[in-house]
Amino acid sequence: MSADTHGGLARKPVYTAADLDGLRHLGSLPGEAPFVRGPHRSMYAGKPWTIRQYAGFADATASNLAFRQALAQGAQGLSVAFDLPTHRGYDSDHPLAQADVGMAGVAIDSVEDMKRLFDGIALDRVSVSMTMSGAVLPVLAAFLVSAEEAGIPLDRLSGTIQNDILKEYMVRNTWIFAPGPSMRICADVVAYLSRHVPRFNGMSISGYHFQEAGADPVLELALTLANGQEYVRQMAARGLDVDDFCARLSFFFGVGKDFFTEIAKLRAARLLWCEIVRELGATTDRATMLRTHCQTSGWSLAASQPDNNIVRTTVEAMAAVFGGTQSLHTNAYDEALALPSAASARLARDTQLILQHEMGLCDVADPWAGSYMMEALTAQMADKVRALMAEIAAAGGVLAAIDSGWVHERIHRAAVATQADIDEGRRVIVGVNRYQAGADEAPACLEIDGRQVRAQQAERLSRLKASRDGAAVAQALRALTAAARGGEQNLLPLTMNAIRCRATLGECTQALELVWPRHAMAPRYARQAYGEAVHDSPAWDAARAQVRALAARLGRAPRILIAKLGQDGHDRGAKAVAAAFSDAGFAVTLGPLFQSPQDAVAMALHGQVDAVGASSLAGAHLALLPCLIDGLRDGLRDGRPGVLVFAGGVIPASHARRLRAQGVSAIFGPGATMAAIVMGIAGALLRHAGKASLPDAQLESAG
Repeated sequence: MSADTHGGLARKPVYTAADLDGLRHLGSLPGEAPFVRGPHRSMYAGKPWTIRQYAGFADATASNLAFRQALAQGAQGLSVAFDLPTHRGYDSDHPLAQADVGMAGVAIDSVEDMKRLFDGIALDRVSVSMTMSGAVLPVLAAFLVSAEEAGIPLDRLSGTIQNDILKEYMVRNTWIFAPGPSMRICADVVAYLSRHVPRFNGMSISGYHFQEAGADPVLELALTLANGQEYVRQMAARGLDVDDFCARLSFFFGVGKDFFTEIAKLRAARLLWCEIVRELGATTDRATMLRTHCQTSGWSLAASQPDNNIVRTTVEAMAAVFGGTQSLHTNAYDEALALPSAASARLARDTQLILQHEMGLCDVADPWAGSYMMEALTAQMADKVRALMAEIAAAGGVLAAIDSGWVHERIHRAAVATQADIDEGRRVIVGVNRYQAGADEAPACLEIDGRQVRAQQAERLSRLKASRDGAAVAQALRALTAAARGGEQNLLPLTMNAIRCRATLGECTQALELVWPRHAMAPRYARQAYGEAVHDSPAWDAARAQVRALAARLGRAPRILIAKLGQDGHDRGAKAVAAAFSDAGFAVTLGPLFQSPQDAVAMALHGQVDAVGASSLAGAHLALLPCLIDGLRDGLRDGRPGVLVFAGGVIPASHARRLRAQGVSAIFGPGATMAAIVMGIAGALLRHAGKASLPDAQLESAG
């Protein structure tokens, strides 16, 4: 019988009782090891999953209002999205961070911002999850001190801090320090919370970001569990009790569109984690029990016909529920276009309320138990993940896999292959590559005035520094630096002391940078991967022919710089574009992460490129791209032909019009095929080269 591959698993058209033969995980009950059927005996009949709202934008006051509205409208826990400067340990007035302030999360510079963020919210009754790994010390310190100053005992706080630094080096890229010191920071956070904040989970190990970066469910689960395994080993080496540490761990998975595979993934995750933790010495049920938060896929959201995203998110949410998640965030349907509007965020929450209260999904624990198909898929998922984890272990473990580039290569090639399948229509996306309707009317999206947020934050920082005891701040920061250098003291209480003195998050990070300089990673992409996947495509052949015509006009291969500007570390799209353009015949330079416009200009001029393609996924394009264009114009006053600038990513239509008026040659949004992007840029460069070769009088008449 033939089998198709879905999310890394082989799928049969018909399953029978024979597919259950030899499956060792059958027969358990919910709440019993190995917890395939769920971590709790009654599951949602006893307590429905927690409806979490992942949100944060602009300044703390604006986000506080959004949090209050979410709680009033059915959210049962809060998940904080911090802006990129906060993730990267920069204050809002830092020159490298200003374009990103408040754009893709809330700006937090001090404990005063954290107090405003949670003003009026009962932190002893509302669970708070914070997506933070790089700047975990000052962010968590600010949260704990804000609760302390509000009179809330630390042992009454509940929630989770992500504190998962390994996945940052693999995909998310909001690291600050190198892996060695970062692992020490992780351990210090876990140790302090386990002793002083016992209801707060000290680490949430994330698989979500692997899926968003291109990993299929098998690779996502293998990398997530391998990271978890490494953390347990590292914490045990630090002297932490394995049972105690594992009892405070949680996980975070993305849930994509392959419905049955995603359910099997979550069931297999619990089975595998129970095995892994037992092998590492855990003995208690709570230590071997995997608990997870899930979020519907952001990458699966389409900018074309965005109303269809409501259906995608609903089905993904059902997969998370059938898989046994403990909490869930559902994405808003307009997030492929911009930050979600208040109306779309409410609809996303209401989706979960409908599933909880109207559909009967809470009535039965693990209704898929005993299903011929589901049990076979669960076992197949577990077997494939075991094999992949064994491959990682044989290569030296996850740290070695990061250093060697194995993880980056595996995920990047998977992302490129997926893009090729979409471009060629082998993977159908309704409204994108099949069943397209007419032009969409863009929904109303949330607009952030970044300049106003930056100005407000700069003013608050100025007032804070003027009113504090500077000598006390300096002493507290020196103590933090000394502890980082010494290696014996726990860094979290020392950071809390600095935060109490009104040190800023950026100053705490700088105190650690005196010992641990900022980490850097060389950019890389896979050649031939995209071209091989679309080698028989007429559209791709036409795009390559256009590039050959351009090369003939120029007398050389056209040169392009793919730039990631600002503090956004999501580089799936930039690396895929670099791979495709290289295969199409361009000479490609992939710039490093976190470039300033000035750095990109210098790289473009040095490389004498014909074009710069800038990736924008975090909302900072209105500040960054005009600076890039102005810098290129200033640098090319020596008579050389101008460099054309192109943009791609999540750029609202109103912003696109403004950017084109400011000199961006073309903008390619989500859903654009690689052939269309190559054809568009090569065609624009051909026209530009033709104009550059005209005499002055003809050039003027040509526009």
